[in-house]
Amino acid sequence: MRRDHADLYSPAIDAPGTVVVYGHWGRPVLAFPSEQGRAWDFEDRGMIDAVRGPIEDGRVKIYCVDSFDAASWNSEGSLEDRARRHGLYEDWILNQVVAWIHEDSGGRADIATVGTSLGAYHAANFALKRADLFPLAICMSGVYDVSRIAGGERDDAAYFNNPMDYVAHLGGEHLEWLRDRVNLLLICGQGQWEDTTGALESTKRFSSLLRDKDIHHEMDLWGHDVPHDWPSWRRQLAHHLPRFC
Repeated sequence: MRRDHADLYSPAIDAPGTVVVYGHWGRPVLAFPSEQGRAWDFEDRGMIDAVRGPIEDGRVKIYCVDSFDAASWNSEGSLEDRARRHGLYEDWILNQVVAWIHEDSGGRADIATVGTSLGAYHAANFALKRADLFPLAICMSGVYDVSRIAGGERDDAAYFNNPMDYVAHLGGEHLEWLRDRVNLLLICGQGQWEDTTGALESTKRFSSLLRDKDIHHEMDLWGHDVPHDWPSWRRQLAHHLPRFC
């Protein structure tokens, strides 16, 4: 089912990153792997097979990207240093990957984001910061407070990449625009590892914050027998993605 792949060079990182494409037509979806994952992970872990129907029907086209977590959030240094290195990844996504998706899709189109675990954070963060490009985020088992990922002082770079911080202070015309533009789907199981990773607590807290700000979102909590793992995410993606394509 793989149609194409590309290694897109990032001047900011001075290295290429991989994008793998599945499908021939349909709504573009940018997929972030779990922590320190690669662009092939969605295929290797069965996520692509889980949504084979919508892909083959031409309803959705999935673009899977490499992570940069090992050099950013999972690296050494202060929280602010890690956030600045994350900015290099953001530059690659916004200036290389998005342009390639638009060209491959035959023109500018709204892109949905999807992610698992730390990838869910990326899906939500990109949607909230650039809802003009990414008006929909499907987030599975995410942690939305980077202070849980890496401790330390929060300066501008960390603040503006920490949804629990910047969403709390949204207001005015920008908040009104987000209310009209963005939609987040927060999904989490209540089984093994969803508590120890902090995903269940973070999903609830983030949903409460979005509700307080009247930002359109849904929270879908699965059962106590649903752990923080790929089989769960396969079922969740298969259940929800067809709604949006």
